[in-house]
Amino acid sequence: MQEPRNRSAGGGYFRTKSIEQSIQDTEEPDHALTRSLSALDLTVFGVGVIIGTGIFVLTGAVAKENAGPAVALAFVTAGVVCALAALCYAEFASTVPVAGSAYTFSYASLGELPAWIIGWDLMLEMALGTAVVAVGWSGYVRSLMDNADWHLPNGLQGAAADGFGFDLLAFLLVLVLTAILVLGMKLSARVTALVVAIKVTVVLLVIIAGAFFIEGSNYSPFIPEATGSIAGSGLDAPLIQLMFGYEPTTFGVQGIFTAASVVFFAFIGFDIVATAAEETRNPQRDMPRGILGSLLICTVLYVAVSIVVTGMQNYTQLSVDAPLADAFKATGHPIYGGFISFGAAVGLTTVCMILLLGQTRVFFAMSRDGLLPRFFSRVHPQFATPYRSTVLLGCVVAVIAGFTSIEELAELVNIGTLFAFVVVALGVIILRRTRPDLPRAFRTPWVPVLPIASVCASLWLMLNLPAETWVRFGAWMIAGFVIYFVYGRAHSRMSATTKL
Repeated sequence: MQEPRNRSAGGGYFRTKSIEQSIQDTEEPDHALTRSLSALDLTVFGVGVIIGTGIFVLTGAVAKENAGPAVALAFVTAGVVCALAALCYAEFASTVPVAGSAYTFSYASLGELPAWIIGWDLMLEMALGTAVVAVGWSGYVRSLMDNADWHLPNGLQGAAADGFGFDLLAFLLVLVLTAILVLGMKLSARVTALVVAIKVTVVLLVIIAGAFFIEGSNYSPFIPEATGSIAGSGLDAPLIQLMFGYEPTTFGVQGIFTAASVVFFAFIGFDIVATAAEETRNPQRDMPRGILGSLLICTVLYVAVSIVVTGMQNYTQLSVDAPLADAFKATGHPIYGGFISFGAAVGLTTVCMILLLGQTRVFFAMSRDGLLPRFFSRVHPQFATPYRSTVLLGCVVAVIAGFTSIEELAELVNIGTLFAFVVVALGVIILRRTRPDLPRAFRTPWVPVLPIASVCASLWLMLNLPAETWVRFGAWMIAGFVIYFVYGRAHSRMSATTKL
């Protein structure tokens, strides 16, 4: 006879799932993932998902439009904001080594309804993120194909404003990565390691080569004088402007913080490392190393690239679309533009795969808890991966990437990530109070001051997003509430527990 599950703390919408029960669930037959990842694997995953087109495009664009050479300080500022959140993630991921990341952490600290909300939010973030990056990858590959005089038919190059369009390359990329994820986590780690090695090599080559073309005069002034404000109207304006009349400025000291709110999104991804906690051999030791290590490496690379690009060409002359490649052209070395395009195309494959990996693990955890159909939480008998949820989500994202031009939805990825940061930071404070007895291999320092600082920093960046993004985010959350009350609440395994 099966023993009853442990009773949950609290009841109703805020019933929590104990840490012990969450860990026990990872040992269920047919619903258990294999522990095969090391700290190095996790660090590679982190670097693989963080470094994308941002390092090749965003550095120069923000330097020209917001901060000048001081964009390096903007990257440092954004890195500090991410580090605050990363320290909170590190404590949770090492203490609760269960798939699901912020969803699982919220279930243990805030309760079932908040956990559902954050899980629903994470699925939006990662699904749209994967599709947007796949479309970007397709653009880089088509550019390289055009250089070789290979051309796809117009109808297969992406969504068109004046007729049918299907992005065949983005569609196929997502399907191939889905197959790799089904075949096993260790294979995914090996593919990621190979691609990340190529990507980082290209980045280092660009940094080293660019350093020889730096002119000191391009750094003067390092912090350009403030010249105006970033104004918007209606739903296009930042929410903080509509609420308080505050208008972020360009350049000057305030321009650095405005730039930080933009370049912050180049760091998105380190939190996805936490979704692999259940598949890590020694999560208590390796999760903090993987999360913090990948963030540190990427911050150093971002700062180095920003210093190089603003030193090679005056920030006022940088292009917005391809600033690093064009900076090399301006110094008479256009061949490096090809390296940069190649590095971006290769690098985006790992971004797509790890975003898709994170989404499938959150979906898997929610399914195992009964908030989504349990059918999707069964693992493959040979590969020990959640193959049903992986195939389902992979096909859905592939179709979205193939048929939809969703650049306008990309900011939903940003607001979803920041929302997760807020929830995790609050969860650390709450769990310290409700479970002070819990063994913690890694402890976030200066609690509650540091988590509160993380909440404030994340909320500030959220307020700088357009009001239209908030409206779309609210619509997605309303849809999530409907699904929870129609299906999730009644089928939750914790609901059965509280009735025992």
